[in-house]
Amino acid sequence: MKIKVKTNFEDIVLIRVPTGHIGIYDGEKGKLEYLSLSDYGKEKNVKADFLGITRELNGVEHGQMMPLEKKWVITISSQYGCSMGCKFCDVPLVGPGRNATFGDLIGQVRSAISIHPEVRRTKRLNIHYARMGEPTFNDDVINSAMYLAGIFSEKGWGFHPVVSTMFPKGSRAEPFVEKWLRLKNQVMDGNAGLQLSINTTDEASRIDIFNGNATTLQEIGLAMGRIVKQTGVVGRKIALNFALTELPIDAKYLSELFDPAHFMCKITPMHVTRSCEENGLLTMDGYTSYYPYQRAETDLKNAGFDVIVFIPSIEEDAGRITCGNAILSGRMPAEYEKIIDVSNNGCKTKCQSC
Repeated sequence: MKIKVKTNFEDIVLIRVPTGHIGIYDGEKGKLEYLSLSDYGKEKNVKADFLGITRELNGVEHGQMMPLEKKWVITISSQYGCSMGCKFCDVPLVGPGRNATFGDLIGQVRSAISIHPEVRRTKRLNIHYARMGEPTFNDDVINSAMYLAGIFSEKGWGFHPVVSTMFPKGSRAEPFVEKWLRLKNQVMDGNAGLQLSINTTDEASRIDIFNGNATTLQEIGLAMGRIVKQTGVVGRKIALNFALTELPIDAKYLSELFDPAHFMCKITPMHVTRSCEENGLLTMDGYTSYYPYQRAETDLKNAGFDVIVFIPSIEEDAGRITCGNAILSGRMPAEYEKIIDVSNNGCKTKCQSC
């Protein structure tokens, strides 16, 4: 069911899309955007030989989702907009990056959970700090994850926070990542994730697509080597993310910078955004065919890496829930069911039920 695009965000609280909801949260400094999503399950949207999931993925068909009681994905914004200006992302169109407060971060999670009061417990609650903003600029990301870990532990929920970062230039990324890994290892017993956006090993191309704001790949490798030597890695390895385009991936060079004993690789399509389309950064047939991923996966495996190929459905892309999207930038989902006015969405009251 298609509905006329509505751009007055004063009237929008929730938008229902094929795999869940996009929410607009009234934060302390303005509007923030978050997601509450179901998951198809790794048997449908992942190829990972090291996990025994070896069949080729030639598109992911939208259909039955996992129940939220089994897995619930909530993606929240760490900033209002973003100042990084990456050429594949629409979030900078929302405005410059200003840090969300601790209350904003907790409030987005509470708002997402309030959408489904019928769900009393979930085996796995993934909180991704990945909707809007660069999380390493905001120390309250770590503070909120520690707070939520205590809350959900008491509730008996399986809590798994994930940070995705481009590792921006400057002095903040390295100490943030070290603190995050200590949280992962010591507080979460390994049950937390860290993803580094790499996309290509060609440095000139990285400077271009990250708008000159990312640390060089060699410097990231050196920094991560120092951090891992201090902290170790408990649980799942650190993910090196490649949103695939025509840009090169030198697997041997990557393995010289990042030890496959501690790092794995994740390959996805470059999700369709307005910025990707304008800058020609797309994955040809990336949502319908395994072929675009085949060479990169083989090369990375031969270099010693565990490799996950993750492919969303076309419906997920049309719903604008994939990375780099933000409806606050003015681009609404291609298809959605309806706009829902939920009176308790955005509530800041600390009810025990949420």
